[in-house]
Amino acid sequence: MLTHDYKHLDTPRRTRLKAGHLHLVLFLTGLLVSLALFLGPAHDAAATRAEEGAGPQPQQGSRATEDLQLPDGASGAPAEETAVTAAAPTETVTVRSGDTLSAIFDRAGLTPQQWHAIVRDGGKAERLQRLRPGERIAFWTDDQGVTALDYHIDRTRTLEVRRDGDGFVSRLHERQVESRTAHATGTIETSLFEAGREAGLSDRTIMELAYIFGWDVDFALDIRAGDRFTILYEEQFLDGEKLRNGPILAAEFINRGRVVRAVRFTDPSGHTDYYSPEGRSMRKAFLRSPVDFRRISSRFQRERFHPVLGKKRPHRGVDYAANVGTPIKASGDGKIVFRGWKGGYGRAVILRHGGRYTTLYGHMSRFRGGLRTGSRVKQGQVIGYVGASGLATGPHLHYEFRVNGVHRDPLKVELPKAEPIRKAYRDDFRQASKPLLAQLEVLQRTRVALEEGER
Repeated sequence: MLTHDYKHLDTPRRTRLKAGHLHLVLFLTGLLVSLALFLGPAHDAAATRAEEGAGPQPQQGSRATEDLQLPDGASGAPAEETAVTAAAPTETVTVRSGDTLSAIFDRAGLTPQQWHAIVRDGGKAERLQRLRPGERIAFWTDDQGVTALDYHIDRTRTLEVRRDGDGFVSRLHERQVESRTAHATGTIETSLFEAGREAGLSDRTIMELAYIFGWDVDFALDIRAGDRFTILYEEQFLDGEKLRNGPILAAEFINRGRVVRAVRFTDPSGHTDYYSPEGRSMRKAFLRSPVDFRRISSRFQRERFHPVLGKKRPHRGVDYAANVGTPIKASGDGKIVFRGWKGGYGRAVILRHGGRYTTLYGHMSRFRGGLRTGSRVKQGQVIGYVGASGLATGPHLHYEFRVNGVHRDPLKVELPKAEPIRKAYRDDFRQASKPLLAQLEVLQRTRVALEEGER
């Protein structure tokens, strides 16, 4: 429903009119009244046509963020404004667990021909085939069938489908979300998660913080009591109510006295990543730890006593003890060159990363579905799950890292860095990062002053 805001005009100050001017004022007043009467019907007609739109209009503050594909021969203009005459939907259906699109349309009283036409001709209306329980679809109908439907994807996005002649057109509308900058600081006593929650951060924001610094700080091995963090992040509001936390804009982590800072930057080509104040990527080409583990059960050693074979032999990787079924992630972008049973490794995956690097993941309980030898994977993508297949006494991931075919200690090898900011964008980065880094500096100084005042 469209809403309008009207601003009240201040009442003119009363003045005394000279007798000689009175007739002129009366003449001008009569002229304005005549013009209002002449223009009034046209204005009212336009308002009436606007109110008879093709279904519910976007609420105030909403904006069209995506023009979706239209059927052949259709224009980009809205559907006929007379398609929907009711102010309220004819039927609103809530998606139930196990629902199919045909079942939902049947409950709304639509014929198979009608809902087939919507899915076939509705441009991006195929989104309707990915419904989840609890979501709502509002329908408008007339004697000829469906005239419009609104699919409420979430609180900010609505897919609108409108009848247009013999077919349908669809558009995605997104309500404007207000972004505000917030900050948080914390000191670690036991874990990053506990400190983050005490600072009022959501689990998602804490995970994002760990991801940003995960290439420089091993949050399983390197964290010490007294380590500190400071972050600037977005909070997103809708109609004055907090909707969710947005991305981290800048962050500082102090680990054992070493200060590491990161700034979020989107370059003119649309690529977003986190960079050091000097413009170096915070990402490395490889993750330091490819699994969330409880402990390291065995380190890289030239010789150790094998618990199953009962004799000494080299241990060319690191064993990460974890529960059965814990996801195993690709430590870097690469290609699967082996996926199957590999002797004492059990179920194993080998990835090739460019021409120099390979990584091996052994003792899996099962592989991630949908992948095979030759598949390409992204850094952080799940490739399998922790188990104890092969020669293993308990569930763990055996992880190996090779450079030019030579085994290296995954915990100590110097990881290659990702690409820095392109030279053409460095001035843009410096301009965008300067105020964020200044805010981090102010927050850090304030924190130090408060701590000194408490002593």
